[in-house]
Amino acid sequence: MVERAKIVDAVKTAIEKAPKRKFSESVDITVNLKNIDMAQPKNRIDETILLPHGTGRKVGIAVIGKGDITTQAREAGVDLVIGPEEVERLGGAPREARSIASAYRFFLAETSVMPQVGRFLGPRLGPRGRMPTPIPSGTDIRPMVERLRNSVKIRTKDKKTFHVKVGSTGMPPEQIAENIDAVLRRIESVLEQGSMNIRSVYIKTTMGPAERLV
Repeated sequence: MVERAKIVDAVKTAIEKAPKRKFSESVDITVNLKNIDMAQPKNRIDETILLPHGTGRKVGIAVIGKGDITTQAREAGVDLVIGPEEVERLGGAPREARSIASAYRFFLAETSVMPQVGRFLGPRLGPRGRMPTPIPSGTDIRPMVERLRNSVKIRTKDKKTFHVKVGSTGMPPEQIAENIDAVLRRIESVLEQGSMNIRSVYIKTTMGPAERLV
């Protein structure tokens, strides 16, 4: 495990080396794996990770269902609410469905509408790793929505290199470092050989050069 102080220093260096902008840029890490066969599904990473301090950016969340779940969704400030009738309509509007699949990072769906979602939206959501989390009737989704707002999704498929958003340049480096620490700990916990499967880790802002951490 990388020492927290080393992560903070690497974050500061990455931000300092980046060209000065009038807006806040995203801060990402790039992780390169080694000694692991990603062709084997058991070795692939598919994790939703709660960041201690969020990404500094708004995370798009959509809820599919009707009745109480949609009321809760609106109370929680969810970005998009889709009714069952809309699901079928979107099945015949592939361009609009693709746009929605790209615009929202997390989807929640009432269990009763999951068959419709699979049939009409599955081809758009599945390949992007956006298939909804099924929500049983009567579940309070508000805590889940709050958690997802501060979460990132990692889905490697068969690739040994992947990128994760861990903050923005408007955040204190110490908070970004805590986010990176949380991500690396989770990644190591699901890899067969833990840190031994990590070849390198780089930190960079959107427009800046990469700073090697590991």
